[in-house]
Amino acid sequence: MKEFAMVAKTFKGLEGVLAQELIELGANNVRHERRAVSFTGDKQLMYRANLCLRTASRVLKPILTFRAKDADEVYAQVKQIAWDQYMSVQTGFSIDSTVYSEEFRHSKYVTYRVKDAIADWWMEKEGKRPSVKLTNPDLYINVHIAKTTVTVSLDSSGESLHKRGYRVANTEAPINEALAAGMLLLSGWKGETDFYDMMCGSGTLLIEAALIAQNIAPGVFRQDYAFCHWADFDADLWSDIYNDDSREREFTHHIYGSDASYYAVQAALKNVKEAGMSKWIDVKQIRLQEIKRAEQGPAMVMMNPPYGERLAQDKDVLRLYDDIGSCLKHQFTGSTAWIISSNDVALKCIGLKPSKKVHLLNGELNCLFNCYELFAGDRKTFKSTAPHRQ
Repeated sequence: MKEFAMVAKTFKGLEGVLAQELIELGANNVRHERRAVSFTGDKQLMYRANLCLRTASRVLKPILTFRAKDADEVYAQVKQIAWDQYMSVQTGFSIDSTVYSEEFRHSKYVTYRVKDAIADWWMEKEGKRPSVKLTNPDLYINVHIAKTTVTVSLDSSGESLHKRGYRVANTEAPINEALAAGMLLLSGWKGETDFYDMMCGSGTLLIEAALIAQNIAPGVFRQDYAFCHWADFDADLWSDIYNDDSREREFTHHIYGSDASYYAVQAALKNVKEAGMSKWIDVKQIRLQEIKRAEQGPAMVMMNPPYGERLAQDKDVLRLYDDIGSCLKHQFTGSTAWIISSNDVALKCIGLKPSKKVHLLNGELNCLFNCYELFAGDRKTFKSTAPHRQ
């Protein structure tokens, strides 16, 4: 099959993780971009990328790149595209424009001019205009402008890939599924120990951990992708890729989630059931201070606690992080813990020295994703007996 250029969009801080995912899928010419990774591959890889990438939000197929200084130049260039290669006059389409440029101040005006160019192209060819369809369009078109460089792409994903399809219940401010998967991949999680999240909310980290542990493609829950509506869609190829479970593996450990909130636990249980992961995930309502582990074997701990953004010095938030530290020290000796938060002051209240700090963006919040090695005794002894963790 013919190879072509593609771009996988992601979130700040996850470019390296996404690049590694693409390399493992067989992508060529992989290169980091701004909140994205560019690569080359064939149609099979494009289908597989949509199904299997855990940290991507969408996979784009560029069809034209050019330079322009204003929206009228964009209109002229877009009107040169042979749009009958990608759509018909009956195709309902939508346009998403992203602008990082001083020359182009208004992304909505860029969108408007691109729409005009496509409509005028069809008007001159067939005397009819296709319709803009904002909900469930047949063709998703992406326009990206960086300074004076304009890239027009077909969006092969449609709805953002972070929307897996298993989330049927929510709590307040649930963590993005792609960010959760990125955190797990950054930690090195592969399902080789038990996993714990003592503030599990709606269960996103639990479910993403179970998917990674079994190497189940995160896209299996979705019913539809934009490329399924393209003129060159290969239904047999897609069926073979979608139904291929040869890369899945057995998970012999267990995943434990808990939360002090009854409503969070109920939401998590619903989502875990929807994802078909009830066999591997237990969720209980229990306060952090009441957690007792029967066995002190190694485990992976990961948490997304409240950040207390409105009141960074709020005593309840600081006390909560102090309780997190106490729980980790007394219940998870020999384990590794990862905690994400935008609250630097609260993180210090954990009372543990992080062995690694990763900068991530959770929504609009700049966060630290800290790793803590929960060794017994002093740090010097730990490092001398566990050199692989230095």
